[in-house]
Amino acid sequence: MIERMKSSESNARPRVIVLGAGQNPTIAEGAERLRSTVETQCDIVVWDLAFERDLGEIEADYVLVFGGDGSILRAAHQMGYRQRPMLGVNLGKLGFLADVTPSELPALLPKLCRDELPIDRHVMLHVALVRDGRELWTELALNEAAVLGGPPFVILDVELYVDAEWVTTYSCDGLIVSTPVGSTAHSLSAGGPILRKDLSALVISPISPHALTMRPVVDSAERTYELVVPAPNEGTHVVVDGRDMGVLKSGDRVRVRRAEPCCLLIAAPGHSYYGTLRDKLGWSGRFMPNNR
Repeated sequence: MIERMKSSESNARPRVIVLGAGQNPTIAEGAERLRSTVETQCDIVVWDLAFERDLGEIEADYVLVFGGDGSILRAAHQMGYRQRPMLGVNLGKLGFLADVTPSELPALLPKLCRDELPIDRHVMLHVALVRDGRELWTELALNEAAVLGGPPFVILDVELYVDAEWVTTYSCDGLIVSTPVGSTAHSLSAGGPILRKDLSALVISPISPHALTMRPVVDSAERTYELVVPAPNEGTHVVVDGRDMGVLKSGDRVRVRRAEPCCLLIAAPGHSYYGTLRDKLGWSGRFMPNNR
């Protein structure tokens, strides 16, 4: 956990950036309803419900994100290498990361202003495509980086290297390298394990592997992982947090390592880790999303 960096005056109102998926009418309306509540406690320095603003030079103490987990991902990408503590208010559906309800926000804001809410650090990924020895692009990821087979949808061979050592070649439909936060997303759907969000670890999950002995692997986040496809399909793509980053060519290396910044998520009282799993994954017996 970390404490926020205070502004120069100890009694100053916190400066907040408000982000959200305003293209969704329900989220846009919910955010507008909550705007006056936020303004009574905080100074809003940016109100951006389109994820368009360059936040690099904006001075702020916190980020309020209205929406669901997709909005949290977009907010993390928008902040880039200058992450600020985020509080996610769930105006979406599932809400693993954005798990504060709108009715809880008025009681939480005074605690936020008094620095009484803990801030947890979560591993992010630095993903690079290396071709002929040089990086063509780099991206930050909060959930995962994946190589997906694509059309013509025949089985794909993906070589995995860890710290430059060849580990194995997966014959599969794709391969996912996931953070603990992302372990409840695409990786979970592919049969990967759930990792506690504050672990310094990654999950390597093959998608529909040809050999039943090819199981998901958990390893340290401090290592460097490389995914190489010797003979990619015409439609073999690299996908980072659900964003298509382009087609792979033979010999390309998708290099994944721990990023320098961490995702900073504010922990709300009463929202325990296992309580969230029970509620969101239906461990209590029934799957009941917050919003239908």
